[in-house]
Amino acid sequence: MHIHILGICGTFMGGLAALAREAGHRVTGCDTNVYPPMSDQLRALGIELIEGFGTDQLALKPDMFVIGNVVGRSNESSDKRFPLMEAILDEGLPYTSGPQWLSDHVLQGRHVLAVAGTHGKTTTTAMLAWVLEKAGLEPGFLVGGVPLNFGVSARLGRVGRLTPFVIEADEYDTAFFDKRSKFVHYRPRTAVLNNLELDHTDIFDNLAAIERQFHHLVRTVPHQGRLVVNAREQSLERVLAMGCWSEVLRFGGRKEAPGELRARGEPHAFDVLRGSLKIARVDWALLGEHNQLNALAAIAAAEHVGVSPEVAAQALSSFENVRRRLELRGETHGVKVYDDFAHHPTAMRTTLDGLRRKVGNARILAVFEPRSNTMKLGSMKAQLPWSLEEADISFCHSGGLGWDAAEALAPLGDKAKVCPTIEATVQSVAQAAQPGDHVLCMSNGGFGGIHDKLLKALASG
Repeated sequence: MHIHILGICGTFMGGLAALAREAGHRVTGCDTNVYPPMSDQLRALGIELIEGFGTDQLALKPDMFVIGNVVGRSNESSDKRFPLMEAILDEGLPYTSGPQWLSDHVLQGRHVLAVAGTHGKTTTTAMLAWVLEKAGLEPGFLVGGVPLNFGVSARLGRVGRLTPFVIEADEYDTAFFDKRSKFVHYRPRTAVLNNLELDHTDIFDNLAAIERQFHHLVRTVPHQGRLVVNAREQSLERVLAMGCWSEVLRFGGRKEAPGELRARGEPHAFDVLRGSLKIARVDWALLGEHNQLNALAAIAAAEHVGVSPEVAAQALSSFENVRRRLELRGETHGVKVYDDFAHHPTAMRTTLDGLRRKVGNARILAVFEPRSNTMKLGSMKAQLPWSLEEADISFCHSGGLGWDAAEALAPLGDKAKVCPTIEATVQSVAQAAQPGDHVLCMSNGGFGGIHDKLLKALASG
């Protein structure tokens, strides 16, 4: 089959393209941001890339157009035009969404392990894939990042009836013509519900709307399936209260409960308990209570495909995390610069807490841009001072915002600085940085290459 992917350079669609190519399909694609590293990765797989969404691409005559959710109707926004999509509709040509194509051509018949949640999806998906790999199960996977243990974001793995496939299960909508969450297409036998709070306010009116989508996922898990559920989340209890037809294994409770998994010890070295019984121990390089919870979720999910908690915990000892998860990008004159994907206020606070545990009393300079659709809307701006409490100084790149970042950060006083451009942000951080500082850059985008610019500015200072 020849598929042509519209919006191929997104993390999910790029991973789908790699899986389709590995499965023997001819793959071409287009996007408006066809540049390295994604372009290099895709072209190395033999995938032809085209810049833009021009109607001349109809000449490729693919068997199926696969539509990413970056694509809309041309009259939806004055700055986004998709003439190719309009031509596909006018000509009555076959098209489908990425999640639907994946379900039909990759996931069919496999034991899908789906990891859902507002936070921690990518890391937990990578952990689970690595656990299954070390256990000899040769899993397929699709991760919204690049797990350092594998070096790729997606692969088919061993293909066969009920062979495992681990997938990051996003609650964002599927496509302009399918407003269900992506994860309803995956039909998992094992589903991790890591956490759930308000996000994606560009498409969800309130938390209840997201809870409803999570329940749609719960409805697809078979009777013999397993739901792995964070015991600390009241929102997830509300989801289960809507109806549940599968085994539920909870994790992370603060008190002992029969059958549930919990941790005892520090996040970098802890016992795994089932009720009061110790069943495994994790010693690894990761930091933060959030990663401790992610580990419990991965252990519980892996158990459902026959991997013992002891084997899973041993595998996690060699887990190397995912790129852009508190990733050290460099050090100059005693100043370390990190990159992290955090963009939701809760994720930012969690990341800062993890770094604080690591560096103790050393100064942390937090550098962030409110880039996600939710943050651009300003619906979570009131949470920003709370999310940045562990930082000694915070620097906000405010370019393109429709709300007043200085006003939102005013509760932090002189601990917060607002900069209108990347260049001004780099200059401000470089002037403030001192030997021994830790500079944490947080964004769900490339942040204008700020990491390298900071290292260069620090070196020249």
